[in-house]
Amino acid sequence: MLQLNFRPFPELVTPNLRLRQIVPSDADELVFLRSNEITMKYIDKEKTKSREEALNLIKKITDDINAGIGINWGITLKNENNLIGTIAYWRTILEHYRAEIGYMLHPDFNGRGLMSEAMKEVIRYGFDEMNLHSIEANVNPENIVSKKILEKFGFKQEAYFRENFYFKGKFLDSAIYSLIKT
Repeated sequence: MLQLNFRPFPELVTPNLRLRQIVPSDADELVFLRSNEITMKYIDKEKTKSREEALNLIKKITDDINAGIGINWGITLKNENNLIGTIAYWRTILEHYRAEIGYMLHPDFNGRGLMSEAMKEVIRYGFDEMNLHSIEANVNPENIVSKKILEKFGFKQEAYFRENFYFKGKFLDSAIYSLIKT
């Protein structure tokens, strides 16, 4: 069975980005990301409403890192510290060497290739450092941009679940994508 250890925290650096640990001082930026209409359009979760909720989320993220069951990076521009997004392996299935990837980016930074840059490094880390066999993504089928990013990295749609998720009074569909280590 897969065993994960994220201590010390694995900071990742790309040509334009630094992927670092999310800390309590990021709470205000996290509130923005998780309450913004554009960022949350296809993320079928309740929006974050307060700094206190963001701090609770940061504590859960830190607890998951410490327990070796998930990792969430804050995305910043390489020479800056402000959080412009997040990317995570937030649901790991240790016995199957599989993790689900999730990500979001501040709308002011869309269309610059930054999420692709972060994804490339996080996928590398997942396969080379975490020893994952496969990476899963659960996508709202209407999120064309996210599907294109996944397909760019070789993810294949494995499943399409009709009305399998109930959110805000509606049953929603899910598209499941997967990338297998080759």
